[in-house]
Amino acid sequence: MAYRPTWQGHLKLSLVVCPVALYTATNPGGDVRFHLINPKTNNRIKMITTDPDTGPIERSELVKGYEVAKGEYILLTDEEIKSVKLESTKTIEIERFVPAPDIDRIYWDNPYYLAPDGKIAQEAFGVIRAALERSGQIALGRIVMATRERILALEPRGKGILAYTLRSNAEVRQPDEIFGGVSDATPDPAMISIAQKIIEQQEGPFDPSQFVDRYEEALKALIEAKTKGRQIAKVAEPEDTNVVDLMSALRASLGARENRPDKPTTRAKPAKGSAKARPRKTG
Repeated sequence: MAYRPTWQGHLKLSLVVCPVALYTATNPGGDVRFHLINPKTNNRIKMITTDPDTGPIERSELVKGYEVAKGEYILLTDEEIKSVKLESTKTIEIERFVPAPDIDRIYWDNPYYLAPDGKIAQEAFGVIRAALERSGQIALGRIVMATRERILALEPRGKGILAYTLRSNAEVRQPDEIFGGVSDATPDPAMISIAQKIIEQQEGPFDPSQFVDRYEEALKALIEAKTKGRQIAKVAEPEDTNVVDLMSALRASLGARENRPDKPTTRAKPAKGSAKARPRKTG
Protein backbone atom coordinates (compact mmCIF):
# COMPACT_ATOMS: atom_id res chain seq x y z
CA MET A 1 0.00 0.00 0.00
CA ALA A 2 1.33 3.43 -0.92
CA TYR A 3 1.00 5.83 1.98
CA ARG A 4 0.48 9.54 1.49
CA PRO A 5 2.95 11.73 3.41
CA THR A 6 1.63 14.15 6.01
CA TRP A 7 4.43 16.61 5.26
CA GLN A 8 7.21 16.93 2.67
CA GLY A 9 10.28 19.11 2.89
CA HIS A 10 13.93 18.86 3.86
CA LEU A 11 15.99 17.55 6.78
CA LYS A 12 19.00 19.72 7.59
CA LEU A 13 22.02 19.00 9.78
CA SER A 14 24.34 22.00 9.52
CA LEU A 15 25.16 22.13 5.78
CA VAL A 16 23.89 18.62 4.99
CA VAL A 17 20.41 18.79 3.48
CA CYS A 18 18.16 16.11 1.95
CA PRO A 19 14.50 15.87 0.90
CA VAL A 20 12.33 13.91 3.34
CA ALA A 21 8.72 12.90 3.83
CA LEU A 22 6.84 12.57 7.13
CA TYR A 23 4.24 9.83 7.58
CA THR A 24 1.87 9.16 10.46
CA ALA A 25 3.16 6.17 12.43
CA THR A 26 -0.24 5.05 13.70
CA ASN A 27 -3.57 4.03 12.21
CA PRO A 28 -6.77 5.77 13.32
CA GLY A 29 -8.25 3.59 16.03
CA GLY A 30 -11.69 2.09 15.98
CA ASP A 31 -13.85 0.46 13.31
CA VAL A 32 -17.17 1.57 14.80
CA ARG A 33 -18.34 4.84 13.25
CA PHE A 34 -21.61 6.49 14.18
CA HIS A 35 -23.75 8.91 12.17
CA LEU A 36 -26.48 11.23 13.44
CA ILE A 37 -29.89 9.84 12.45
CA ASN A 38 -33.38 11.28 12.78
CA PRO A 39 -35.24 8.42 14.54
CA LYS A 40 -38.57 9.64 13.12
CA THR A 41 -37.50 9.26 9.48
CA ASN A 42 -34.37 7.06 9.81
CA ASN A 43 -32.57 9.61 7.61
CA ARG A 44 -28.94 10.57 8.12
CA ILE A 45 -28.62 14.20 9.21
CA LYS A 46 -26.61 16.58 7.00
CA MET A 47 -24.67 19.41 8.59
CA ILE A 48 -25.24 22.62 6.62
CA THR A 49 -23.06 25.71 7.09
CA THR A 50 -25.45 28.57 7.80
CA ASP A 51 -25.16 32.33 8.25
CA PRO A 52 -27.65 33.44 10.94
CA ASP A 53 -28.66 36.41 8.77
CA THR A 54 -28.56 35.12 5.19
CA GLY A 55 -29.05 31.37 5.65
CA PRO A 56 -27.09 28.43 4.10
CA ILE A 57 -23.72 29.22 2.49
CA GLU A 58 -21.15 27.17 0.58
CA ARG A 59 -17.99 26.27 2.51
CA SER A 60 -15.90 27.38 -0.48
CA GLU A 61 -17.08 30.95 0.11
CA LEU A 62 -15.88 31.06 3.73
CA VAL A 63 -12.66 32.52 5.14
CA LYS A 64 -10.99 32.17 8.55
CA GLY A 65 -11.46 34.82 11.20
CA TYR A 66 -9.67 35.67 14.47
CA GLU A 67 -11.86 37.23 17.16
CA VAL A 68 -10.23 40.41 18.50
CA ALA A 69 -13.29 41.53 20.48
CA LYS A 70 -16.79 40.22 21.10
CA GLY A 71 -18.30 39.78 17.62
CA GLU A 72 -15.33 41.50 15.90
CA TYR A 73 -13.05 39.44 13.65
CA ILE A 74 -9.92 39.95 11.60
CA LEU A 75 -10.49 38.02 8.34
CA LEU A 76 -7.69 35.98 6.78
CA THR A 77 -7.71 34.19 3.44
CA ASP A 78 -5.88 30.90 2.85
CA GLU A 79 -3.39 32.78 0.67
CA GLU A 80 -2.62 35.25 3.47
CA ILE A 81 -2.09 32.43 5.96
CA LYS A 82 0.20 30.58 3.54
CA SER A 83 2.22 33.77 3.08
CA VAL A 84 3.45 33.46 6.67
CA LYS A 85 6.47 31.26 6.05
CA LEU A 86 9.17 30.22 8.50
CA GLU A 87 12.15 28.07 7.59
CA SER A 88 10.46 25.24 9.52
CA THR A 89 7.52 25.39 7.08
CA LYS A 90 9.57 23.35 4.62
CA THR A 91 12.76 22.44 6.52
CA ILE A 92 13.41 20.42 9.68
CA GLU A 93 16.70 21.89 10.88
CA ILE A 94 18.32 19.91 13.68
CA GLU A 95 19.18 22.47 16.35
CA ARG A 96 20.21 20.42 19.37
CA PHE A 97 21.01 16.95 20.68
CA VAL A 98 19.81 15.92 24.14
CA PRO A 99 19.85 12.69 26.20
CA ALA A 100 16.51 10.87 25.99
CA PRO A 101 15.97 10.84 29.80
CA ASP A 102 16.06 14.66 29.80
CA ILE A 103 12.69 14.82 28.01
CA ASP A 104 9.84 14.27 30.45
CA ARG A 105 7.32 11.76 29.07
CA ILE A 106 4.49 14.27 29.46
CA TYR A 107 5.94 16.28 26.56
CA TRP A 108 5.90 13.42 24.01
CA ASP A 109 2.92 13.82 21.66
CA ASN A 110 2.26 12.15 18.27
CA PRO A 111 4.60 9.69 16.47
CA TYR A 112 5.62 9.89 12.81
CA TYR A 113 8.02 8.09 10.50
CA LEU A 114 10.58 10.24 8.69
CA ALA A 115 11.97 8.75 5.47
CA PRO A 116 14.11 9.95 2.54
CA ASP A 117 12.00 11.39 -0.27
CA GLY A 118 13.42 9.97 -3.50
CA LYS A 119 16.67 8.23 -4.48
CA ILE A 120 18.72 11.42 -4.40
CA ALA A 121 18.06 11.73 -0.65
CA GLN A 122 19.20 8.22 0.32
CA GLU A 123 22.89 8.86 0.97
CA ALA A 124 22.58 12.11 2.93
CA PHE A 125 19.64 10.73 4.93
CA GLY A 126 21.66 7.59 5.73
CA VAL A 127 24.59 9.67 7.00
CA ILE A 128 22.35 11.79 9.27
CA ARG A 129 20.54 8.71 10.57
CA ALA A 130 23.75 6.80 11.29
CA ALA A 131 25.35 9.77 13.05
CA LEU A 132 22.21 10.17 15.16
CA GLU A 133 22.32 6.48 16.07
CA ARG A 134 25.97 6.68 17.14
CA SER A 135 25.31 9.74 19.27
CA GLY A 136 22.75 7.82 21.33
CA GLN A 137 20.82 11.05 21.77
CA ILE A 138 17.57 12.66 20.63
CA ALA A 139 17.80 15.29 17.90
CA LEU A 140 15.51 18.29 18.23
CA GLY A 141 14.23 20.36 15.33
CA ARG A 142 11.16 22.40 14.39
CA ILE A 143 8.35 21.81 11.94
CA VAL A 144 5.23 23.73 10.90
CA MET A 145 2.14 21.48 10.85
CA ALA A 146 -1.52 22.53 10.79
CA THR A 147 -0.74 26.25 11.23
CA ARG A 148 1.50 25.58 14.25
CA GLU A 149 5.25 25.33 14.70
CA ARG A 150 6.06 22.24 16.74
CA ILE A 151 9.26 20.87 18.26
CA LEU A 152 10.18 17.57 16.62
CA ALA A 153 12.19 14.87 18.44
CA LEU A 154 14.10 12.50 16.15
CA GLU A 155 15.63 9.09 16.89
CA PRO A 156 16.70 6.15 14.67
CA ARG A 157 14.09 3.43 14.06
CA GLY A 158 14.89 0.58 11.68
CA LYS A 159 16.22 2.01 8.41
CA GLY A 160 14.52 5.35 9.04
CA ILE A 161 13.86 7.86 11.78
CA LEU A 162 11.05 7.96 14.33
CA ALA A 163 9.83 11.52 14.85
CA TYR A 164 7.69 12.70 17.76
CA THR A 165 6.06 16.09 18.00
CA LEU A 166 6.64 17.52 21.48
CA ARG A 167 4.17 19.59 23.46
CA SER A 168 5.22 23.10 24.38
CA ASN A 169 5.68 24.14 28.00
CA ALA A 170 2.50 26.22 27.80
CA GLU A 171 0.49 23.10 26.88
CA VAL A 172 1.56 21.12 29.95
CA ARG A 173 -0.28 21.70 33.22
CA GLN A 174 1.73 21.83 36.42
CA PRO A 175 1.19 18.75 38.64
CA ASP A 176 0.28 20.84 41.67
CA GLU A 177 -2.77 22.15 39.81
CA ILE A 178 -4.20 18.62 40.01
CA PHE A 179 -2.30 16.94 42.87
CA GLY A 180 -2.39 19.88 45.27
CA GLY A 181 -5.25 18.39 47.28
CA VAL A 182 -3.75 14.89 47.56
CA SER A 183 -2.92 13.89 51.13
CA ASP A 184 0.73 13.90 52.26
CA ALA A 185 0.09 11.12 54.80
CA THR A 186 2.44 8.11 54.51
CA PRO A 187 0.52 4.85 53.81
CA ASP A 188 0.82 1.86 56.14
CA PRO A 189 4.17 0.10 55.33
CA ALA A 190 2.51 -3.32 55.71
CA MET A 191 -0.12 -2.42 53.13
CA ILE A 192 2.56 -1.11 50.75
CA SER A 193 4.47 -4.39 51.12
CA ILE A 194 1.40 -6.45 50.17
CA ALA A 195 0.64 -4.13 47.23
CA GLN A 196 4.25 -4.60 46.02
CA LYS A 197 3.82 -8.39 46.10
CA ILE A 198 0.62 -8.04 44.03
CA ILE A 199 2.61 -5.96 41.51
CA GLU A 200 5.33 -8.63 41.35
CA GLN A 201 2.69 -11.29 40.60
CA GLN A 202 1.47 -9.26 37.63
CA GLU A 203 4.86 -8.43 36.12
CA GLY A 204 5.58 -9.44 32.53
CA PRO A 205 6.81 -8.16 29.16
CA PHE A 206 4.85 -5.59 27.18
CA ASP A 207 3.01 -7.30 24.32
CA PRO A 208 0.73 -4.82 22.49
CA SER A 209 -0.93 -7.68 20.57
CA GLN A 210 -2.55 -8.82 23.83
CA PHE A 211 -4.36 -5.50 24.26
CA VAL A 212 -7.58 -5.00 22.33
CA ASP A 213 -10.16 -2.25 22.56
CA ARG A 214 -12.72 -4.02 24.76
CA TYR A 215 -15.07 -1.04 24.62
CA GLU A 216 -15.20 -1.20 20.84
CA GLU A 217 -15.72 -4.97 21.01
CA ALA A 218 -18.63 -4.35 23.39
CA LEU A 219 -20.07 -1.77 20.98
CA LYS A 220 -19.88 -4.32 18.14
CA ALA A 221 -21.64 -6.88 20.35
CA LEU A 222 -24.34 -4.33 21.15
CA ILE A 223 -24.84 -3.56 17.44
CA GLU A 224 -25.02 -7.27 16.60
CA ALA A 225 -27.48 -7.89 19.43
CA LYS A 226 -29.68 -4.99 18.33
CA THR A 227 -29.57 -6.34 14.76
CA LYS A 228 -30.80 -9.70 15.99
CA GLY A 229 -33.30 -8.21 18.43
CA ARG A 230 -31.44 -9.32 21.57
CA GLN A 231 -30.64 -7.36 24.73
CA ILE A 232 -27.16 -6.78 26.16
CA ALA A 233 -26.57 -7.51 29.84
CA LYS A 234 -25.34 -4.51 31.82
CA VAL A 235 -21.93 -4.70 33.49
CA ALA A 236 -21.92 -3.89 37.19
CA GLU A 237 -19.57 -1.11 38.26
CA PRO A 238 -16.99 -1.99 40.95
CA GLU A 239 -17.53 -0.59 44.42
CA ASP A 240 -14.90 1.64 46.03
CA THR A 241 -12.71 -0.03 48.62
CA ASN A 242 -13.68 1.05 52.13
CA VAL A 243 -10.69 2.38 54.09
CA VAL A 244 -11.57 0.07 56.98
CA ASP A 245 -11.41 -2.98 54.70
CA LEU A 246 -8.28 -1.91 52.75
CA MET A 247 -5.92 -4.38 54.45
CA SER A 248 -8.34 -7.28 54.01
CA ALA A 249 -8.86 -6.32 50.35
CA LEU A 250 -5.09 -6.30 49.77
CA ARG A 251 -4.65 -9.71 51.43
CA ALA A 252 -7.56 -11.17 49.49
CA SER A 253 -6.08 -9.80 46.24
CA LEU A 254 -2.71 -11.36 47.04
CA GLY A 255 -4.29 -14.72 47.84
CA ALA A 256 -6.45 -14.67 44.70
CA ARG A 257 -3.39 -14.15 42.50
CA GLU A 258 -1.37 -16.88 44.23
CA ASN A 259 -4.19 -19.42 43.80
CA ARG A 260 -4.76 -18.74 40.10
CA PRO A 261 -4.27 -21.94 38.03
CA ASP A 262 -2.74 -19.95 35.14
CA LYS A 263 -0.20 -18.19 37.37
CA PRO A 264 3.18 -18.24 35.56
CA THR A 265 5.97 -20.12 37.31
CA THR A 266 8.75 -17.98 35.83
CA ARG A 267 8.89 -14.38 34.75
CA ALA A 268 8.88 -14.00 30.96
CA LYS A 269 11.95 -12.40 29.42
CA PRO A 270 12.03 -10.19 26.34
CA ALA A 271 13.14 -11.90 23.14
CA LYS A 272 16.80 -11.55 22.28
CA GLY A 273 17.44 -8.50 20.16
CA SER A 274 14.14 -6.82 21.04
CA ALA A 275 14.10 -3.06 21.26
CA LYS A 276 14.75 -1.55 24.65
CA ALA A 277 12.31 0.92 26.11
CA ARG A 278 13.46 4.51 25.89
CA PRO A 279 14.37 5.74 29.39
CA ARG A 280 12.58 8.96 30.15
CA LYS A 281 12.03 11.06 33.20
CA THR A 282 8.65 10.72 34.82
CA GLY A 283 8.74 14.19 36.34
